Amino acid sequence: MEPIRHSFELPGITLSYLEWQGEGKEPLLLLHGLGDHALVWSDLAPLLKEDFQIIAPDMRGHGESGKPHKGYTFDHAIEDLEKLMDHLGWSAAHIVGHSWTGKLAPIWARQNSKRFLSMVLIDPIFIIKMPSLMKLSFPILYRVLDSLKGMGPFANYEEAESKARTLRQYEGWSELQQKVFHQGMEEKGNGRWGSKFVIPARNEIFEDVMKVAGLTEDITVPTLFVQPEKGVNRADFQLKPYNKYLKNLTIARVPGNHWPHLVEPEHFNKAVREFLLAHKQ
Repeated sequence: MEPIRHSFELPGITLSYLEWQGEGKEPLLLLHGLGDHALVWSDLAPLLKEDFQIIAPDMRGHGESGKPHKGYTFDHAIEDLEKLMDHLGWSAAHIVGHSWTGKLAPIWARQNSKRFLSMVLIDPIFIIKMPSLMKLSFPILYRVLDSLKGMGPFANYEEAESKARTLRQYEGWSELQQKVFHQGMEEKGNGRWGSKFVIPARNEIFEDVMKVAGLTEDITVPTLFVQPEKGVNRADFQLKPYNKYLKNLTIARVPGNHWPHLVEPEHFNKAVREFLLAHKQ
């Protein structure tokens, strides 16, 4: 069954989200990473819809959601999500975050842990506060990171697809990956093609990721850390902040790269499903 798309009006922005309908009543919020959109959860969500009520938003600046010229800090994103939960009638939820939202989730849990039934962090990026000099490397990062290489512009759709086939999130070019890629692209006003993810969002998100520390105090929310074997968090020292501050932490090592839900969904889905079922209220 395909998910149903809804929209929710916030001051100055429309938030678009997907709902997988099933028998489950316990709230589950799935948050995609930088440059992605809600459809990346198309393999996981159907396995959970009998046990959870599943919502996956396109974060502001991504997918079908609004794209203001500014307003892409963690605080803006958390405010969007809290208002979305209020709209849904959810006081709390199980919250899954990947990459950038894998950093957003512990910041949110630190601010308002009552919103969390449990937390799943999938290979978060830059969990610590980074030196301000790192900003000088942004132009290089924008060119080399797979999550951003597919932004374009491209002369046509075929050129965009050819580039996508070289990116790590699309290794194997599965049916799921093709669907995710197609949904994330659009023809621009000048006839060229590019991602629905916009440059103002890219720039402001990166700046906030660098200057805000993700973990600064103890968090007792039950947490699963998904560590892909070829992800960005491979070394023991990278896990130290999570082991220090997350007081109810489980680590699941899975095959795949930074996008295990797209390149190794079977192993990823099993690890996440087992954790979430074990922490149902």
